[in-house]
Amino acid sequence: MSKTVDTRISEVTVYDDQALVTRRGVVQLIGEEQELVITQLPVTLLRESVRVRSLGTVAVRLVGVHTERTDATEAVTQEIAERSEEIEQVEEQKRACQDQLTLYNLQRNFVKTLSSQYLERLGRFPSPDQLNLNEIRELLDFVGQQYNQYSKAIATSEKEQQKLDQKLQALRQQLQSLSTLRPQESFRIIISLEPSTTQEFELEVSYVVRQASWVPLYDLRLNATDEKMNICYLAEVKQSSGEDWLDTAFTLSTAKPGLGSLPPKLNPWYIDVQAPSHAGQRANAITESGNLPPRSLAITMPYPGMTPEPEALRDSELHTAVEQIAESKQGGIVTLKVSSGSIPSDNTAHKTTIFNADYPCRAQYIAMPQLDSLAYLQTTITNPLSGVTLLPGQANIFRGNTFIGTTSLENIAPGQEFKLNLGIDEGLKIDRVLVERQVDKTLIANQKHTTYAYRLVITNLREQTAELVLIEQLPVSRNEQIKVSLTRTNPQIQIGEMGRLEWSLTLPPLSKQELYYQFTVEHPVELTVVGLDI
Repeated sequence: MSKTVDTRISEVTVYDDQALVTRRGVVQLIGEEQELVITQLPVTLLRESVRVRSLGTVAVRLVGVHTERTDATEAVTQEIAERSEEIEQVEEQKRACQDQLTLYNLQRNFVKTLSSQYLERLGRFPSPDQLNLNEIRELLDFVGQQYNQYSKAIATSEKEQQKLDQKLQALRQQLQSLSTLRPQESFRIIISLEPSTTQEFELEVSYVVRQASWVPLYDLRLNATDEKMNICYLAEVKQSSGEDWLDTAFTLSTAKPGLGSLPPKLNPWYIDVQAPSHAGQRANAITESGNLPPRSLAITMPYPGMTPEPEALRDSELHTAVEQIAESKQGGIVTLKVSSGSIPSDNTAHKTTIFNADYPCRAQYIAMPQLDSLAYLQTTITNPLSGVTLLPGQANIFRGNTFIGTTSLENIAPGQEFKLNLGIDEGLKIDRVLVERQVDKTLIANQKHTTYAYRLVITNLREQTAELVLIEQLPVSRNEQIKVSLTRTNPQIQIGEMGRLEWSLTLPPLSKQELYYQFTVEHPVELTVVGLDI
């Protein structure tokens, strides 16, 4: 005896190119069932991924499970029969409602007629003294009460009839759609079990479907007043698996369950002398025949002595455990649990929020006045040790409510810092002026000396303190006869690699600060120096 089980999707774990779907349903056994059947499963289902188990304390022995691919003719026929039966039931309700409405109209018309006849009778009395005013008042109250009561009942019946008409129209449209629907293929899962006594238990079925994926997205918003970076961690999920995920709990994972459980096989690493050009065609022929491996293999192999650590091996040994926190991480696999939602099978990107939090950050300006008179804002953000892993993905950057642009985040683990460039900030202004260019005409040892000096004025137009790294550059000699010397700086600093001068400044709100540096270029008179066009 077979029994069809009604199940619903309770949880979905989405990977980068597929998804693990979990269904649950309550089964009421009568002791004669030998098979449980779950129908209308999508054709994107991977047969080898199907797993079945019983939940709870009820002992139900599941013997085996297999899948069958069927068309949907039987299911469509059953749905047509169900819709036809619903239409008959609604039409019966509509007839009963119409009969009730007719009755209410008759009763209201009777009350109206009774009132008219009584008024006509009163008109026949020759003298007003013969009228009983109390009886007239009681009659009018009775007529008004009954007329109002039947009018309300008629209005209620008419509304009910309108609802039934709308429902009937919707059912007839569904029936028409089903009648013209072409049969579609689907899977069904057949579970064999040993007959048992009458009992109820919960059945869980899981399977992997293709055509599902997710990518992380971020909205990064800097609040300069309290030095916080608000990070809105989003996930963009889309799927066309063939079944809608409605009101379902979602888990997002970076695991790659389809890579297999075995490490890749190492092929021999061949080296050889370069073949003569006239024998190139013969060498290629030998390679294509399989006697020698293609040279591309040698290029992609690791260096001698390196121990490969294939990703497939690492992933296959890991089992992800979802906790109540937003993220769990084990051996490189990140799993994020998000709130429940609905993702229809329409291959359209649907966004869901993983979390939204303020991260501590440290804002700093970087300026290179030799190239640009404006400063660039850069912030260093700390991912707290208690935070979650920020996976590689695209980020939209905002400064307050102003959209700055987009960037790409790399993998950022808890406790790790990362820098974010926020573009030009007009709150800092830098003026760079060449204040000295002097050639020493007193030649010493036939050497020519040229002195250059620059003054830089930095203005902080903001009402907050600004940390600034200002970078200047001295020329770098590529000839041993040309010597460049830093002769004076204010504030004093040391020359760095490749002639780099770097000041770290703290600028109070609405303030100015001046920098000055001077350098000389020395070379023999007969040499013509190029690259000093300042």
